[in-house]
Amino acid sequence: MKKIIAIAIFVLAGVSFAQAQKVAKMEFKSETIDYGEIKKGSDGVRVFEFTNTGDAPLVIEDVKSSCGCTVPKKPEEPILPGKTGQIEVKYDTKRVGPIRKTVTVYSNAEESVKALKIKGSVVDSETDGDDS
Repeated sequence: MKKIIAIAIFVLAGVSFAQAQKVAKMEFKSETIDYGEIKKGSDGVRVFEFTNTGDAPLVIEDVKSSCGCTVPKKPEEPILPGKTGQIEVKYDTKRVGPIRKTVTVYSNAEESVKALKIKGSVVDSETDGDDS
């Protein structure tokens, strides 16, 4: 009988613990930023906007890019449940050519590693056919 009571208490404690666990969740407005066609030397700063749709504070631990030409900036403070945050991305528009980069977000969210994309094309504004 004591074994049954001990097992019942253990099971009830486990259920209570599972219900008490709160989790942060990141929901992005868009997981891809499309620069489109952008002129060389233009402002390369764009923003990924997200909301913490979970019930625990969201902590962005790190944000890394797939190359040195893309510099991400993470929020320093936790994002409370229901609140929005931003991850700023600056692409070096001095480089002419296609943009295909990944920005990886590391956090305490339910999906702890999230890959975001930037795409587009940097064109040389000096070579637009005006050779007069």
